[in-house]
Amino acid sequence: MKRNRLGASGLLVGEVGLGCMSLGTEERKATALIHEALERGVNLLDTADLYDGGRNEEIVGQAIRGRRERVVLATKVGNRRIPGQEGWTWDPSKAYILSAVKESLRRLGTDYIDLYQLHGGTLDDPIDETIEAFEQLKREGVIRAYGISSIRPNVIREYAARSAVASVMNSYSIVDRRAEETVLPLLQERSIGVIARGPVASGALAANRQPAKGVPDYELAELIALRERLQELATPERSLTQLAIRYSLSHPAVAVAIPGASSREQLLQNIAAADVQELSAEEVQAIRRISKANRYAVHR
Repeated sequence: MKRNRLGASGLLVGEVGLGCMSLGTEERKATALIHEALERGVNLLDTADLYDGGRNEEIVGQAIRGRRERVVLATKVGNRRIPGQEGWTWDPSKAYILSAVKESLRRLGTDYIDLYQLHGGTLDDPIDETIEAFEQLKREGVIRAYGISSIRPNVIREYAARSAVASVMNSYSIVDRRAEETVLPLLQERSIGVIARGPVASGALAANRQPAKGVPDYELAELIALRERLQELATPERSLTQLAIRYSLSHPAVAVAIPGASSREQLLQNIAAADVQELSAEEVQAIRRISKANRYAVHR
């Protein structure tokens, strides 16, 4: 699988990674999917302390035992569970990040994290303090690089200007092209790698799967019509799933796309996108003509 450098870091990631959130909590099944992904050239595994209350990190940690050197391990921080309270609270403080990383390391069964990401962020956060925490962890060798997972252009601009983030994880697909407006050009200019999440839009753009509802900016009928037009660009060698993933990878700012998978069939469809023909400039333009150039309505 083709490898790309993640921003200015030393991390080399296969262009198709694995978003682990949808693996589920059945350890044997999830472990088998992770092992197959690694055998087929995937090396970026993305999880978060938020997923399944930390259970996802534990499963990923178990699955990579004996395989750690083959993995670019990414997780996230910022959502804090308060004992006795329902749900999570947002805490991007330095003290919490330095504390939370220890728990992620324990659950993951490792002594370092390749990519540690802030799992959100607002302009009201103590951004300099947050950056200090990541920089300290990097100096101490606890993390190799850090990034943010955000869909807010105003927050992304602040971190791009004030920190050494290696990456930004952002929602980017044929049906969510908001990042094309300002985020992708900015990150390309700053040599910050983009991790494209949701390239098949939670299955809305998956082959052999008919959506039961629309997605933001697309009513169900519009989505079905778009899929029909995209099928004209798909081929027996490049399914709709792979076409969608290749679209996310077509922007030069994107280093890796991380579709999720809850079955072996989905996993193999996703990984095959690394082996099919890249989209030509003409195909990219054709997709842009028939899809919507979404725009950010808030957090601009």
